[in-house]
Amino acid sequence: MAVQAVHIQGDAFLVCVTHSLSTEREEVMGLCIGEVNVNKAIIHQWVLCIVRLIVHIHSVIILRRSDKRKDRVEISPEQLSAATTENTHRLAEITGRPMRVVGWYHSHPHITVWPSHVDVRTQAMYQMMDVGFVGLIFSCFIEDKNTKTGRILYTCFQSVQAQKSSDLGHLDSITKIHNGSVFTKNLCGQMSAISGPLLQWLEDRLEQNQQRAQELQSEKEQLLQELKALG
Repeated sequence: MAVQAVHIQGDAFLVCVTHSLSTEREEVMGLCIGEVNVNKAIIHQWVLCIVRLIVHIHSVIILRRSDKRKDRVEISPEQLSAATTENTHRLAEITGRPMRVVGWYHSHPHITVWPSHVDVRTQAMYQMMDVGFVGLIFSCFIEDKNTKTGRILYTCFQSVQAQKSSDLGHLDSITKIHNGSVFTKNLCGQMSAISGPLLQWLEDRLEQNQQRAQELQSEKEQLLQELKALG
C-alpha cells in the first residue's frame, strides 16, 4: 500500500536543507521521525473501504554515512537501531504521541532530484520492513540556466514493483492525459533542441547567399557596363 501524502514540519525541513547545503562534494543523509496516520473511508452502500496512508514528519536525525563513496548513502544498523530506540522514545515523551522512524532523506549535490537505481533499491529494502517508509531527496547546488541563480529541488518517493505494460490498463483518464502531456512536452523539447540550431544555421546561410547574390548582381552590371563601353 503506497503513501498518499507526506507532511513535514518547517523546522525539520530547514534542517534537511541546511544539512544538504553543508557540503557539495558528497551526499549526506539522515532519518525522519514522525508518525503515520491511517485514514479509512467506508461507503456502506457498496461496502467499499478506502485506506489512505499519510506520513507526518516532525523531526529528523543527522547520521554518519557507512559507505564513503560520494555517490552512495548508507547507514549502519547500529545507527538505525539507536535512532529507533533513543530518539523516537525521547520525542514520544515530549509530544505524547507515538513516534517512530518513518523515512530517510539524502542530498543530490549537482545532480537531478530524481532517485537513482541505488536509491530505489535502498528504499525497497526499507519498505520491506515498513510499507509506510518514505524517501526524501534534496537536489542542491543546481544553477538555473535562465536566471543564473542557485536553486534547491526536493521530492518524496517510494519503490514499487515493476509492472508489465499489460498491467497498466487500470490507469484512469487523468493519469493517461498527464502521461501523454509529459511525453509531448519532452518530445517538443528534444525537437526544439535539435531544430533550433539547425533553423538558425539555415537562416544564416540564406542571408549569406542573398548577400552573395547581390554582390554577383553588382559585378554583372559592372561587367555589362564595361562591355558596352568597349563596344
